[in-house]
Amino acid sequence: MKESMWGVFIIMLGALGITFIFFFQSITNTEEHNYALIKETTEAAMHDAVDESFMAQHGVLRINQEKFVENFVRRFAQNAVVANTYKIEIMDINEIPPKVSLRVKTKLSTGIGGQAQDYNIVNTIDAVLETKN
Repeated sequence: MKESMWGVFIIMLGALGITFIFFFQSITNTEEHNYALIKETTEAAMHDAVDESFMAQHGVLRINQEKFVENFVRRFAQNAVVANTYKIEIMDINEIPPKVSLRVKTKLSTGIGGQAQDYNIVNTIDAVLETKN
């Protein structure tokens, strides 16, 4: 009987370990996905928002604020996970020199043992557009 109890203990310990791994993996994957998505989306939206006519006239690199916001939200929405809730806060946009500061908050719901746990994941990025002349 003693050996069978050890067997049950090992199986329960393994099931608990797998549950914890699944739980932390979902949070970690969400955070990594959000960071990569924000980084790539910000860079692409900044390149799309470059005001080429202003650069041709004045020789200075400038981005269009409205065009950046439009491109960023569109690109982010295309690649975001539908199951999560996102809140995008654009804190600062400088047109000359091109600089953007933004924050994306993600609300993630996971459940262990039938109880839902809510987590807020916050990613912040400050980006400066650099180009070769």
